[in-house]
Amino acid sequence: MLHDRRRLLDRLDEWSIPFEMHEHPAVFTVDEARVHTAHIPGGHCKNLFLKDKRDGLWLVTVLDRRRVDLNGLAKRLGAGRFSFGKPPLLADVLGVTPGAVTPLAVINDDRHRVRLIVDHGLLAFDRVNCHPLENTATVVLNSADLLRFFRGTGHEPQVVDFDDGLDLA
Repeated sequence: MLHDRRRLLDRLDEWSIPFEMHEHPAVFTVDEARVHTAHIPGGHCKNLFLKDKRDGLWLVTVLDRRRVDLNGLAKRLGAGRFSFGKPPLLADVLGVTPGAVTPLAVINDDRHRVRLIVDHGLLAFDRVNCHPLENTATVVLNSADLLRFFRGTGHEPQVVDFDDGLDLA
């Protein structure tokens, strides 16, 4: 059974992971989110749900202001050429819709189909801001607790330093 926002928050409570919740109108892009969340301290997430040419699935979570060279990232990770995962696949694997993609969605990947890539620069912030499986709110977690959450779901993130020339920003 897929987790929704309420079940996600219940799981955070069960795992003693403190969080803050900030409600806002639905947002579908990083720029739209900034209008409602720029006042919240910490690193803000941008998430890319990707599929490689060998049908491998990837969730890449980076700082919201970062531009990512998908070809360079694919080469660095030893993946085939990346394309964006289609909405039906996103819903099936991570239980979210476009605009609501979040690293917390790995809680719905019980078959461990997705490889999780996390920006080292994002984890450098004490607090990380992301969606709670829907795009009408932002949840704030301590970055160490975010890593603990990933591991609790059975997903060991691969932390990538995007400041070493991999990105285009």
